[in-house]
Amino acid sequence: MRNRIFISIVMALLLLFTAAGSTTASTVTYHPSLAHKTGKMAYEHTKYLTYTVGARVAGSAKEEEARDYIESQFKRMGYTTNVQPFSYTNRGTVVHSSNVIAYKKGKSSKEIIVGAHYDSVAAGKGSDDNASGVGVMLEAAEVLKKINTPYSIKFVAFGAEETGLRGSNYYASQMTAEEIENTVGMINLDSLAVGDHMYVYGSTGEKGFIRDQALKIAEKKKLDIGTNPGLNPTYPAGTTGDWSDHAPFKRLGIPYGYFEATNWEIGDIDGYTQTVKHGSVWHTPNDTLEFIEKEFPGRVEEHLETFSQALTELLKFFGKTSTSK
Repeated sequence: MRNRIFISIVMALLLLFTAAGSTTASTVTYHPSLAHKTGKMAYEHTKYLTYTVGARVAGSAKEEEARDYIESQFKRMGYTTNVQPFSYTNRGTVVHSSNVIAYKKGKSSKEIIVGAHYDSVAAGKGSDDNASGVGVMLEAAEVLKKINTPYSIKFVAFGAEETGLRGSNYYASQMTAEEIENTVGMINLDSLAVGDHMYVYGSTGEKGFIRDQALKIAEKKKLDIGTNPGLNPTYPAGTTGDWSDHAPFKRLGIPYGYFEATNWEIGDIDGYTQTVKHGSVWHTPNDTLEFIEKEFPGRVEEHLETFSQALTELLKFFGKTSTSK
């Protein structure tokens, strides 16, 4: 998400679920027939968080419901999980939230953190911001679960992002010097469904290698992903602002990559105005699958397929000079 307060992504899917019956069903059914269809699992997770859970305000029962769902999905995949609780005070009220962490051992003990926040604002249902990011993260975890990736991976679903990056700030604050040194990068997934264009951003200088490798993968796989063109001098080409969960890791000196869909060529050319047709959708009542799919037919599926492939390829070949054909 972007909060004005801070200025303002081989292996076949073995099981794929879809909501049973209507889109409001509280149970899911697995459909192996949907395996191999990149982005389908991400879509079903997005749909579940939209229709079954709904808005997921930090500290609410709905945020807890989303947390439990995400943890159950990681466990179903066979991952070891850990729930990291934290509390903070917001306008005099103590708010309790938590991060959900799933660990995947790779060839190297050095780690990549892949994160997406699962809370939302009260307006709308948080379909774009950020059920879409969680969906892509969960699909990547599913695809990669039996693949020996170059690096170990920590998949982290952050709580309470919308009230000040609380979950990612807490996670980063608990990292030891050894853990920081052992972390080769952080990949953030936020608001992937509705924006006019698909982007990947990264750190400046040599630390921008995550973005650069993602762009090379996109070019090779013919994925329509670009980067911030740098029309606004406040946000140099290839970078972005510190308004999402990459920021606490950036401050620790950890290289970041950040996938997002928006439009850097309109509005204040700061990436906040997501679409030509409807302006910003995040943080409004329009942040629902119903609205997005009606106004932008096919966009959600296209974006989730593209980002899922990009993330999975990036994690499979992280640090290597070539990708699979």
